[in-house]
Amino acid sequence: MDALRIESIEKTWVEVPMKPRHAKHLSRENWDWGVFEILRLRTNSDLVGYGETMIYYTWGRVPAEQIARVIGRSPFEFLWDDKLGAGLQMALFDLVGKALGVPCYKLIGPAVRDWCPVSWWSNDMPTEDWSEEIREALSLGYMSAKLKARPWRDFAAQMETLAAIVPSDFRFDADFNGFLLNAGNAVPYLLELEKNPAIAIFESPIPQGDVEGNATVRRKISRPIAMHYGSPPIETTIREGVCDGFVIGGGADRIRKQAAVAEQMNKPFWLQMVGTGLTTAFMLHFAATLPQATWPAITCHEIYVDDLLTERLHVQHGYMHVPEAPGLGVTPDEEAIARYQVEEGYAPPPPRNLYRVVWPNGAQVIYAVGKRGTPTPYQVPRRGLWDDFAAGNQPLFHRGVRLEIIPDDGSREWQELNERALEAPVRQ
Repeated sequence: MDALRIESIEKTWVEVPMKPRHAKHLSRENWDWGVFEILRLRTNSDLVGYGETMIYYTWGRVPAEQIARVIGRSPFEFLWDDKLGAGLQMALFDLVGKALGVPCYKLIGPAVRDWCPVSWWSNDMPTEDWSEEIREALSLGYMSAKLKARPWRDFAAQMETLAAIVPSDFRFDADFNGFLLNAGNAVPYLLELEKNPAIAIFESPIPQGDVEGNATVRRKISRPIAMHYGSPPIETTIREGVCDGFVIGGGADRIRKQAAVAEQMNKPFWLQMVGTGLTTAFMLHFAATLPQATWPAITCHEIYVDDLLTERLHVQHGYMHVPEAPGLGVTPDEEAIARYQVEEGYAPPPPRNLYRVVWPNGAQVIYAVGKRGTPTPYQVPRRGLWDDFAAGNQPLFHRGVRLEIIPDDGSREWQELNERALEAPVRQ
């Protein structure tokens, strides 16, 4: 047989629907997370390599010049080149594994585990919806969940409710995305949350660039702090002791290099590689080989109604088994891919909602969008919900605070309120 070479690459764009709770609450900030580019690498044999790129949330789209670059070449030449972009690099690993008759993890390094810890993931929701999320997670075998801690909700009270419906060994990771703003806010609030034994890890409680503040927080609390690798620079991170472990993701070469530093520094991490079942399988192969990948990994694939695989990757008591079949070790569902196909370049419209934050004293502020930069049919708002709280313009994490969604009901009153909120948050 001729040496294996790539002869063509097929691209299919799909929009995979989110499950109802995520469609309602995640779409405030990430309404376009359902759009993927599926790649099929055709060769001079019957082998086909599959990969996916999450178009509007990826470490790297696949540039046209990279597709042209690999045509007519051997897939073995390019595996660790992160310039390829997410879907193309994944498809090359799948193809090379199939060509050699080995699972992808054997292309990465010696396996240190064959079952990998994985975590449920959810954006912030009202308590009743979060409770249903956790019940679904438990029914599918999960034993941990990473939840978004947002200052427009009473997160401490919510966690008390959630902890009461899970087994004693279920664990929650709280991702603040910096919303506690500074050490003065963070320390007393995190100490209060530490009274809840179900909470395991705090992620980015204050902005990661605040080196002194993060070091102060870490000294004063007992739960581990996770931070995205690279901010602040790794030398500063280690020298100043700002965190206990990392969130690691990106291209294959970047993951490998960052994981090597984490291993040298004896720092645990979780892999964060977001996508459907294809990305989840790819993540498992890396997690199998990286000694410090001991924190439950995040792929977010459970937010979708379909994982685009013919057979589901099952979770057993919080762990997924690493696929042993050649390549990614999973079979893409071509019928599902065809069912969800959209035109290349498709960009879904954002939801037509207003967002009202209500405090126990009766104060209310209404926002036109969840985050500045969200496109609207009118203009870019001066401040979205996210931006106003991140700027310190509103109280943080008060007991009893809640967020309400006000959908467009077609009324003149809604339209007028929306136009006011586009100019600036409306205080009532």
